[in-house]
Amino acid sequence: MIESGSLRTPESVSFAEAFRFWLKLGFISFGGPAGQISVMHQELVERKHWISERRFLHALNYCMLLPGPEAQQLATYIGWLLHRTWGGIVAGGLFVLPSLFILIGLSWIYMAYGHVSVVAGVFYGIKPAVTAIVLFAAFRIGSKALKNAWLWAIAAASFVSIFALKVPFPAIVLIAGLLGYIGSRVSPEHFRIGGGRETGEKPHDPAVIDDHTPIPDHARFSWWTLWKHLVIGVGLWTATLGGLVAVYGWEHSLAQMGWFFTKAALLTFGGAYAVLPYVYQGAVEHFQWLTPLQMIDGLALGETTPGPLIMVVTFVGFVGGWTTAFFGPDAPLKAGIVAATVVTFFTFLPSFLFILVGGPVVESTHDDIAFTAPLTGITAAVVGVILNLALFFAYHVLWPQGFAASFEWISAIIGLAAFTAMYRYKVPVIPVVGACALIGLILTFLQ
Repeated sequence: MIESGSLRTPESVSFAEAFRFWLKLGFISFGGPAGQISVMHQELVERKHWISERRFLHALNYCMLLPGPEAQQLATYIGWLLHRTWGGIVAGGLFVLPSLFILIGLSWIYMAYGHVSVVAGVFYGIKPAVTAIVLFAAFRIGSKALKNAWLWAIAAASFVSIFALKVPFPAIVLIAGLLGYIGSRVSPEHFRIGGGRETGEKPHDPAVIDDHTPIPDHARFSWWTLWKHLVIGVGLWTATLGGLVAVYGWEHSLAQMGWFFTKAALLTFGGAYAVLPYVYQGAVEHFQWLTPLQMIDGLALGETTPGPLIMVVTFVGFVGGWTTAFFGPDAPLKAGIVAATVVTFFTFLPSFLFILVGGPVVESTHDDIAFTAPLTGITAAVVGVILNLALFFAYHVLWPQGFAASFEWISAIIGLAAFTAMYRYKVPVIPVVGACALIGLILTFLQ
């Protein structure tokens, strides 16, 4: 153990300990990517000291560039860094599996029993808590990343661009990266990892993977490892989709879901909200797997259950399987479960491949400002995007019928209490979410 003030930092992390944490994270990862990244930062950087601030941000910046759920990819990256390939697979898999099971259960209740007051009450309490989590994440990440006026300006421009000008998120990422590169040439001290600190670098507790910890052997780049992971990943995708086509035919719903959600996974730059129009167009309008109202309900489930927001595709798959009933009219549940599993598999498989193939390349760029400065600019821009997401949630929670309708005072009080609990009293996310869910349930029974 390493003594660090009043804390003791472990020299290494056992696979069993990491497994328990990743499993716990899968059940408490509410709040979309902003909330999930905030939880990981609080647990892994500030409390457990498994990874340093600088290494955490370096990994996060890479994940921000990738299509797919960045929080799940970040968990996969850190798991891989700690415990090789299986560590990454376990971390990324456990980030998704609890949400898969929960969404299958809730989707079954939704399709079989319609509107359930108990579930609605729980969601009523969770929604303002989710808003508070995202807002708190913007504050936490911003306080860490925005260390000078240059980065504050990028964050502000990012917020205005997405909030007022409706600039697509991929364009914001591209421009922020370009500004970071230009900044590295004009004022490099302001565009290093974390944005630099105008008052000097604050000492931090040592971490298992610290700023200057050598790159582990398994994380060093090798062509053999790259091709091995690439062949296994592409082979797994080909065998699974090929098997579905061989058994059911190309026109079958399962084969079409596998192909459609593979394309969706490669288009998710900017997170779930960036790909929702594509999913809506395909799943609702083209394939007619579900109705527009069901799609909206699925988004609500995705927002208020643990796991990445893109897990809304699990709901889409379940409802599509249930409604098409391709196993016969007497087995809609079986069809829903199989379809939800297939959709989730094809949506997340590319994310594992991106980390296992690209991770060694990223690990070799810690001190290369030509690579890190654009990523620092992107991190600053993401703070503005997260703030926009918080305001988006707040609008739909506090004015669910629009500004012309009544203001949800109870939701506002719940959200304010949740934010105060996390900011002032340092209450972890899971007790906050649990308490808000209980409040929503009690209010439902009192009505």
